[in-house]
Amino acid sequence: MGFSLVISNGTVVDGTGGEPFVADVGVRDGSIVAVTPGGELADADADEVIDATGLLVTPGFVDIHTHYDGQVTWDPMLTPSCWHGVTTAVMGNCGVGFAPVADADREWLIGLMEGVEDIPGAALSAGIRWGWQSFPQYLDALDRLPLAIDVGTHVPHGAVRAYVMGERGARNEAASAEDIALMAKLVREGVEAGALGFSTSRTIVHRAIDGEPVPGTFAAEDELFGIGQALAAAGTGVFELAPAGIMGEDLAAPDRELDWMLRLAELTGRTVCFGLMQHDNVPNDWKRLLDAAAAAYEAGIPLRPQVPARPLGLLTGLQTFNAFHTRPTYLAAAARADGDLDALVAALRDPATRRAILDEPDSPDNRMPYLSRLDRTFDLGHPPRYD
Repeated sequence: MGFSLVISNGTVVDGTGGEPFVADVGVRDGSIVAVTPGGELADADADEVIDATGLLVTPGFVDIHTHYDGQVTWDPMLTPSCWHGVTTAVMGNCGVGFAPVADADREWLIGLMEGVEDIPGAALSAGIRWGWQSFPQYLDALDRLPLAIDVGTHVPHGAVRAYVMGERGARNEAASAEDIALMAKLVREGVEAGALGFSTSRTIVHRAIDGEPVPGTFAAEDELFGIGQALAAAGTGVFELAPAGIMGEDLAAPDRELDWMLRLAELTGRTVCFGLMQHDNVPNDWKRLLDAAAAAYEAGIPLRPQVPARPLGLLTGLQTFNAFHTRPTYLAAAARADGDLDALVAALRDPATRRAILDEPDSPDNRMPYLSRLDRTFDLGHPPRYD
């Protein structure tokens, strides 16, 4: 039989950890049916042949940390991930997402996502195709979409907390035993319907558009463990989180977080997957936390750090966060401009205003001090060049 497609002479990196090798890949009816030494399929009968000489041939990438929860409802391609070899995207991270949701809370959840991920609320409001309340209904809505790549999602703590507790949950009040039982029920319902797990955020860096810490930031152990036990009862699902101290905002937090994460993973047998990043305040602390996770693995405790494949980059500007966004003179100019970018630019062209901004210190409440590192800030030009 012939092939639908032959990819010839590409350098195959197959994801097993083995050395790359030059090979031909034969595809028939959407499945790989042959991997041979390079050139062996040169004369094979094929509907299409791609010469991949000098190029990498890899399995599709699984991006385990995205925030396409809203975009997925209007963009079947999930750009830009589809352009870069991603064939599966995992959403619902960091405790933010759009299910479960009461109709009256839709805009509040949009504000939560906008504040945490800097995704414009206007775009989310205009683009999201609502049609669900429960998490299983959200999964059904995703299943009906003609998506170019596969998606999976976690049940987000922020949405669950607000759905169960209303304003109390949104404002981070303590959960009662009844609240916890209902949250656990909804999380179990979500993972049994197909969610990959549960996510939460405990870093004060993550705030809603109104400045409030995201729901669950200060959740007590009984709430966290109650939800973790729901995953254990379901027999499936990971517990994903952005831990307190992840950005160096609380130097004592990593040890506190490590303590309960280890106990939760051991008690429930469910994987606890925590974000791990390097920061300036204690640049080598990540090594200690990575070693602790490795020791847990050796002891059979499913604790796994989630580490970016490369340093993170942020796009900053006058319409979003920037190096001066906590300085009084800048804030006053932005308030006077009232969303008018041209007016703000005109105000910032005044030499006295510029000097005042530069002379002012950052607010002690600045939750993103790394944005003030002008030595790490680069002009991308207009239009922007990202390479």
